[in-house]
Formats: sequence, structure tokens, C-alpha cells
Amino acid sequence: MTAPIRQRVSLGKRGYDILIGDDLLASAGRYIAPVLHQPRAVIVTDANVAAIHLATLERSLADAGVAHEAVVLPAGEQTKDFAHLEKLIAHLLELKIERSTTLIALGGGVIGDLTGFAASIVLRGIDFVQVPTTLLAQVDSSVGGKTGINTAYGKNLVGSFHQPRLVLADTVVLSTLPRRQLLAGYAEVAKYGVIDRPEFFTWLEGHGMAVIDGDSSARQHAVSESCAAKAAIVAEDEREQGRRALLNLGHTFGHALEAETGFGDELLHGEAVAIGMVMALDLSVRLDLCPAEDSARLRRHLAAVGLATGIERFQGRVWSPRRLIEHMARDKKVRDGRTTFVLARGIGQAFLSDKIDTAEIEALLTDSLAV
Repeated sequence: MTAPIRQRVSLGKRGYDILIGDDLLASAGRYIAPVLHQPRAVIVTDANVAAIHLATLERSLADAGVAHEAVVLPAGEQTKDFAHLEKLIAHLLELKIERSTTLIALGGGVIGDLTGFAASIVLRGIDFVQVPTTLLAQVDSSVGGKTGINTAYGKNLVGSFHQPRLVLADTVVLSTLPRRQLLAGYAEVAKYGVIDRPEFFTWLEGHGMAVIDGDSSARQHAVSESCAAKAAIVAEDEREQGRRALLNLGHTFGHALEAETGFGDELLHGEAVAIGMVMALDLSVRLDLCPAEDSARLRRHLAAVGLATGIERFQGRVWSPRRLIEHMARDKKVRDGRTTFVLARGIGQAFLSDKIDTAEIEALLTDSLAV
């Protein structure tokens, strides 16, 4: 077996490895066992993932001598709420977990965020391991220790910073994803190039379709570069006091679009981020901060791999710029009543600004939402 690619999140004693490679799930136990305080773990997953991958993970844990139980939750963004958090914690307590028990999050961003949040609060905090099964989770949500749930007031507004002990990204499991889910995850991959890795963005322009179509080496490279980019930022700013906020490129607009569509399947998170990134660069162009060609370049690339760059597919939905601005006002990055936006001076030159006039945002949204 080829050794996995290893990226390190350098956080002193709380640092951990991200392992990336093919067929890691079948041997997950050998990588997970060394980070456990006791040879016992509880797997948390959803019904869709369980049907495909749970048995493989359970066999690998058994082979490594790790006792385990599994909690299977409903699939979907709606699971990331207070009600399912309470049910999960009740189930864990019924299993008589101890502080030395480790949770294993097997699934996408919903399962990773929910499991990590539960691990951060049950018994005042226990360890967890991330085994992400979607491209979005492998390159973004599983790394960095952000955990949480959604509320009626917005996305991820309740949560904690709780770092995993290990992230195990098996790129082969991505072949089981619907193409739409792959594309949604790819938006987060492209995001890293736009933030501060222009060479990576150029590589994606040449190899993005290979990543989507299943080329093994292209997928491993994309996941590895994305994880390296995020790990570097997290090591510098773990709790988002400054530079880490750059990782929210496209998210302020994207979360508002998600809120308006009800955080459901009508608009996936990564799809919203793709549209949001285009809006962020279009806003940068309107403010004379970014060359128009860079915004057009981003739009061309996202469209070339199959991602929507605007709201054209939402036929029949009436959008209100004012309502979207109201959603943005609940964003976590609001400080002193002002929303912080991630803008860009070009591909690979993202920066933060809280000096954007609401009239500029409304004008941009009015133009962007006109179909």
C-alpha cells in the first residue's frame, strides 16, 4: 500500500495530522488506534453514508482491536440542529461513554460539524476523529476545528472550536458521490486558489475536470493542496481573530443565499459558495479594487467545471436584495454592526474589509439577481 500524503496542522500539543490517499478507509483502524486514549470509539454517521461505508470502517476498527458502536442519524443539512444534537448526546450517554472514549465522524460536513460539537461539550469535552466522505468535508470542514449547528437565525451560529485528533481523507470514497456533491465540494477547492495560491488556481484551470472526473492523482493533489492551505491559515489564526476569516471568501453572500432557500437541497453549501465568490469578486471590481478580467476568469473556470455562477437556475423564485442583506447582518463576522466582507485585488490576493457601504451591496445584489 502506498503511504498516504501527510499534512500537519501545527497547533502545538493540539496539533494533528491530515492523512490523504486511496483506500484509507479499509485500513483506518491502524491509523486511528494510535491516537485513542482507550481502545473504544463511537462512530457517528448518517443513513446514506452508513449504507456504503460503515461496514468497512467497522471492520478496520475490529482488525485494530478497537471496540466500537455506531450512531446513525438522518442524512441532510436539517440534521445539523439542536434537536439532533440533543438526540446524539442522549445516545452517547446511553452508551455510557467515558472521557477517554473517542467519537469518529464518518460523513460529510453536517456529520463532522455535529459530531465535533457534541464531542466538545459531552462530559465537558472528549476527543474525536474526522473521516470525511465528501470532497467539501475533505478540503474544508474537517480541518481546523470549527464545529457547530444551524439555527433559525442563520448557519453555524452555535458552536465551538474543538480540534480533531486526526483527519483521514480517503479519496477513493469520493467516487461514490453524486456529481452535484463533487461539484459543490470543488467550489471550496477553487476558493484556496483565489485566497492566496494563484499557482494552485492556475493548476486547477488545467486539471479541474480531472479532479471532478475521478483522476486519482489529481484528486489527491487537489485535496492535499487545499488542506495545506487551510492548515497554514489555521496554525496562524486558530480562532478566527484575523487572517482565518479569509477562509470565508464567498460565504457571506453564500450563507445569505442558503438562508433564503432554507438550508436545503435547493441550494447546496458549495453551490452557494461558488455564486458567493463570483459576487465577492464582482463587488471588488465595482469598487475598483480588482481587474475585471480576474472576476471573469473565476466565472469562466467555475462554469467550465459545471458550477453555477449566478441564480439563473432558480426559475420562479423572487429574490430580495434587502432580505439577503438582512441575512448578512446575522453573519458571524459582523463587528460593531458592520459586516466584514472578503474581497480580492485579484486571483490569489484576498483581503478583509468592513468598510463597504450597504448601498454598494444592494446595487451589486440588484444587478446579480436580475434574470
